[in-house]
Amino acid sequence: MNRKFMAVSVAFACVALLISTISLSTVSGESSSAEEKKAKPAKAKGPGVSLHGYRFEFPCKGKMPDKPKKGAGCASALVKGDPNKTDNFKTTRKFGGDKGKSYDVTLRFRGVVEPMMYKDGKKDGEYFYIGGGSNNKTYNIYKIEVSSPKSHYFLNRQDRVGHKIFTIDYTRTIRIDGDAVLTLSGDGQNGKLISNFKKLTIPEISPKPYHGQFIQIDVVKVAAAK
Repeated sequence: MNRKFMAVSVAFACVALLISTISLSTVSGESSSAEEKKAKPAKAKGPGVSLHGYRFEFPCKGKMPDKPKKGAGCASALVKGDPNKTDNFKTTRKFGGDKGKSYDVTLRFRGVVEPMMYKDGKKDGEYFYIGGGSNNKTYNIYKIEVSSPKSHYFLNRQDRVGHKIFTIDYTRTIRIDGDAVLTLSGDGQNGKLISNFKKLTIPEISPKPYHGQFIQIDVVKVAAAK
């Protein structure tokens, strides 16, 4: 009897130990899995994410001709009334970052555009213009306004206007404060534009000729201002 009792006792003890081991293993596994989930960082989104990939677009009406004439213009598809008042667009984007902090933001500008002249500001390279205003009443204006620090920029500066179309691809670094509002606007001024008569393309972002003009903004780098 004693031997039987001892055997039964040992059997119960083994079963209890096995159940305890399984329970601990399960709890430990659940805890490890939960910790792993917590350890995975959220997908990063930089302060300039709302601006990245934005496009200024001036589309032409109708279909692009198979063989456009050199210097050909077209009617703007933006017009919804008076061509002198409705050939335009405007949108706003909220810059991220921390309020009270400033950032140096490097932007890349690529597109197919016509020339425009500006005045009373500062020329920065071949196409970029800081401050000032327009110096012609018929050609397309591409403009970025920053609410803080208050500033504005033009993107298609040339010394002269004319019936020409060309590609741009350049970078510039501008100062933007955290939580600033960016206003992105275009004004064709008269309901007409120089068409993409050369059928120009930008391989990475516009592999086929765009019927009109555009500039795409890509955020290259955002760094805390020193």
